[in-house]
Amino acid sequence: MDKETSRYSPGQVRDAVREVLSLSPRSLSVREIEDQVSQVLGHTPASSVRSYLRLNTPELFVREKRGIYSVKGRTIGEVQRTLVALQKWRESVQFDKARLFHADCFDWIERQPDKSFHAVVTDPPYGLHEYSPEQQAKLRRRKGGVWRIPPAFDGHVRSPLPRFTTLTAEQLDDVKKYFHLWGRLLLPKLVPGAHVVVASNPLVSYLVSGSLANAGFERRGEIIRLTMTMRGGDRPKAAHDEFPDISVMPRSMWEPWIVFRKPIEGRVQDNLRKWGTGGFRRPGREKPFGDVIASAPTRSTERNLAPHPSLKPQAFLRQVVRAVLPIGTGIVLDPFAGAGSTLAAAEAIGYQSIGVEKDEHYFAMACEAIPKLARFSPGKH
Repeated sequence: MDKETSRYSPGQVRDAVREVLSLSPRSLSVREIEDQVSQVLGHTPASSVRSYLRLNTPELFVREKRGIYSVKGRTIGEVQRTLVALQKWRESVQFDKARLFHADCFDWIERQPDKSFHAVVTDPPYGLHEYSPEQQAKLRRRKGGVWRIPPAFDGHVRSPLPRFTTLTAEQLDDVKKYFHLWGRLLLPKLVPGAHVVVASNPLVSYLVSGSLANAGFERRGEIIRLTMTMRGGDRPKAAHDEFPDISVMPRSMWEPWIVFRKPIEGRVQDNLRKWGTGGFRRPGREKPFGDVIASAPTRSTERNLAPHPSLKPQAFLRQVVRAVLPIGTGIVLDPFAGAGSTLAAAEAIGYQSIGVEKDEHYFAMACEAIPKLARFSPGKH
């Protein structure tokens, strides 16, 4: 094994190989595995990857055919069904200045030219587990699973919320690995100074933040969306009467959107001149862009246009999207487009944007919702 691998702890290359195979929707060639492992760990000798594949097959990995591997537990039939599903996806839909792709964002990002995008604003599946096909099926039936379906109140049906307190240690570790790989793939595709603004919540934001920092991004703070999220504040389960004055955890009244930036070239003014990035666009000359934005839960009039469980209001998103292109030019990317609300916000402002959505149900929803949300008038919150 090459001497270069001595800088890795025992099993680190093996775990990286398992990570990239686990997150891939298809089997991968040895070359693809080598490239993606290097995205995770930095330059990794090809001989090391091949050695770990050989040493851990068939215990961890399956050799589908010569030079093609998958992680153990996925059958050839499952891989073939996934590939058939991928082939059925529509390549993209063009709106005015927005384009939406139906694809897995990991595969899609990897195929893009370097230095293609000027900002990212996204609300990802930061619990991962809640967006698995099994959990999505339960959500759409409004019964069971990780999603909490709050009861109706005063005639209003509240939006479902994922229970992040139910995530296991293994699932939390998956969050770290997922966003580290995502960050490593994304970094070279952004121009220097591009900001990445990622919706999260107080229970898992530290995991996402640490992963993006380790991937090479600079942490630039958080944007606080002041809104009642309805998470927390409950009395002990099955002991409400016994402990009426107790809240198990604080009621969440804010939502963190973590802010990172790809390192700039030279000074900010140099980066702005060359790439048009590096800072935030002010709401007005005398008013800086702030990190606290008063918001409100997404109203039913907006949800009727795009009934996605995590839909964020246009009144909030348009402020963030406008700010991430400091001189008003460039392309905003949303790799987890959902119902297309980020693209709709960009359309409303007049920015170019690109979105990627993997789920067929939400892709179809976004195709219908983006023009409607772009025309939506938020009014005063």
